[in-house]
Amino acid sequence: MKPVSRAGMILIACVVLTVSCSKDSEPTPPEKKPAVQLATSAALGSYLTDTLGNTLYYFSNDYNGQSNCAGGCLALWPIYYAGDNLAQASLVSGLDIADFGTITTPAGKQTTYKTWPLYYYAPVVGGANVREAPGETKGEAFGNVWFVAKPDYSIMLVNAQLTGNDGKTYKSDYTEGTGKTLYFSDPKGVTLYGFAIDSFNINKFTKADFSNNPVWPIYETDQVVVPSILDKTLFTAIDVFGKKQLTYKGWPMYYFGADNMQRGLNKGVSVPAPGVWPVMVKDAPEAPKP
Repeated sequence: MKPVSRAGMILIACVVLTVSCSKDSEPTPPEKKPAVQLATSAALGSYLTDTLGNTLYYFSNDYNGQSNCAGGCLALWPIYYAGDNLAQASLVSGLDIADFGTITTPAGKQTTYKTWPLYYYAPVVGGANVREAPGETKGEAFGNVWFVAKPDYSIMLVNAQLTGNDGKTYKSDYTEGTGKTLYFSDPKGVTLYGFAIDSFNINKFTKADFSNNPVWPIYETDQVVVPSILDKTLFTAIDVFGKKQLTYKGWPMYYFGADNMQRGLNKGVSVPAPGVWPVMVKDAPEAPKP
């Protein structure tokens, strides 16, 4: 075996050094971002985005927790799916995995948040639908039925047919007929009502011992986080025997017990007669002053 020449030894040393340096200089893989994140804007506050910062939206027509966007609607509002392995570790701090779910639509699986299906916005640009850029929120209030998905709404908007406890369908003026009404719900789409007998910021229904509260439970919150088409200064919270009840234009807001906290139901509109317990709407008149 011939001895290695001085030139050969130098070459070997250089190769070893190069390999060693190459291993040490390998780039560190980028940190994996959460699948669902939160962004903030001065106008809208905190709202949900995907891992790239694309805004996520909810659709008021999804009154029943299922996607009611199809055909051309899906071109403009593509569904969002976070994947099969969404877990608490996949979420940014401040979000709870218990609030997320998955539904199956004709277009595929779709992620839901607080029972609301989530979408992107992809407006037409140059003849084709192009998803808006990260940080954009141009879909907010589109048609008054599309809104950014916020983690802390106290009021959301549902667009649905009114169907009373009597099984009859009602229009927004509480005459019989068909047609959707855009009305207030809680964060999970459960219908909120007013009581025609109440006065401005005065609850005339609830008893001091809350014995009748199961029939028309008060909407118990003092938080005011609402879609951008609503004026948050028209909301306030009143004290009802030690509990806070949210009001709008002076109307205390309630659930209907027979709705069983099930989203999309609005049976209370016919009890005991149409209009006595109307769903709460943006254009409701101000409650009468006592």
